[in-house]
Amino acid sequence: MPLAVVLILLVVGSIIFHILSPWTFTELASNWGMVDLTFDITLYVTGFVFVVVNLFMAYCVIKFRYKKGARAAYEPENKKLESWLAGITAIGVAAMLAPGLFVWAKFVDVPEDAHVVEVVGQQWHWTFRYPGEDGKLGEVDAERITSDNPFGIDPEDPNGQDDIIVYNPEAHIPIDKPVKFLLRSKDVLHDFAVAQFRMKMDLVPGMNTFLWLTPTRKGRFEILCEELCGIGHFTMRGAVIVEDQSDFDTWLANQETFSEHNAKAKGDPVAGATQYAVCATCHGAQGEGVLIMNAPKLAGQSPWYLKRQIMNYRNGLRGTHADDMFGRQMIGMVATLADEAAVNNVVAYIATMPDNPAPATITGDVAHGEKLFRVCAYCHGGNGMGNESLNAPRAAGMSDWYMKRQLQYFKDGVRGAHLQDFYGFQMGLMGATLQDEQAISDVVAYINTL
Repeated sequence: MPLAVVLILLVVGSIIFHILSPWTFTELASNWGMVDLTFDITLYVTGFVFVVVNLFMAYCVIKFRYKKGARAAYEPENKKLESWLAGITAIGVAAMLAPGLFVWAKFVDVPEDAHVVEVVGQQWHWTFRYPGEDGKLGEVDAERITSDNPFGIDPEDPNGQDDIIVYNPEAHIPIDKPVKFLLRSKDVLHDFAVAQFRMKMDLVPGMNTFLWLTPTRKGRFEILCEELCGIGHFTMRGAVIVEDQSDFDTWLANQETFSEHNAKAKGDPVAGATQYAVCATCHGAQGEGVLIMNAPKLAGQSPWYLKRQIMNYRNGLRGTHADDMFGRQMIGMVATLADEAAVNNVVAYIATMPDNPAPATITGDVAHGEKLFRVCAYCHGGNGMGNESLNAPRAAGMSDWYMKRQLQYFKDGVRGAHLQDFYGFQMGLMGATLQDEQAISDVVAYINTL
């Protein structure tokens, strides 16, 4: 009898939880309402079976409970009952599967007028490519991928010269216009998924896949990787911005083409020496860093990382948090660099500076820090020298007090809170693996040994 009561309470509780639960699908933002209908049909079919089976078991427990002297009827076969069960099961299975076939038929039928956006997945970030004025994407090859050509575009292909490259995890698309996302991966399996769009698809190394949708609601929607792609899988975030056609056109016009990217002049260290004079006031004449000025070492740091952080200050992605007093100071200082070319010059000049390890100021349990650093090493390297392809800067030999402060900032949300600072946001998630200030000190103390 108690088992029957438990079964009945399980059914009643499940129904009440379903009705009152605050957890449900995100609001639909695309034309794929058919997907929601398919899920609903599956839920109602399986839910009906769940209720019927459990109530039937409760009924059997009550009806056929032990009674002294009672004998069970032996009926090994019942063709009528078996026919009913087989028929009802077939109807239920067909009801769950058939809608999916209709969805798939529409999924593979991409509208001819769909905009094309290429999505490139890589541990652990997203990048995008749009066709230029010719409406065609240039040929790509993984063998051509370099730091200067991260998409692997064929420089000899005329169709690729006007390709618009977006080397950050934020894509824009126009509302109420069909969009076809071409998907490819540089390394391992990824999965491009936006919950509000109801569409997702794997990115498979060595082949191209796709999905399409028509966005129906303006807004900012988070991209998730829903394929386990490595230790940083959960941090692989991006965003799709759905906006009016005019806003999309304006945004697209401001993006860089492949030919413009290639035509950029490299940084001039001679010009950068003059422009660095303001920086030297705090960071030192040789970029060695000055603790009392709260200015970390720059010499030896990854040039791509230095440029990104300077541009983040210029664009408001860093230094805007009320608790980031030193970051706010940097906003005023980087304003002395007139444009991106000036930033390139300064970074090029910093690259000529002697790379001497910064003095150690942080003490901690090195052995414990070594264990903690194993997570960091997946991106920053076992020697702490950084990895551009994983957007991980150098840590070894840099200012330890600065690293400790920044790790705490990441944990506290002081840094990485801006919606467009995707890599800072990643570090906030990874920094959460360091439980407290002592753990931060331990891992930084170990980095000092590298």
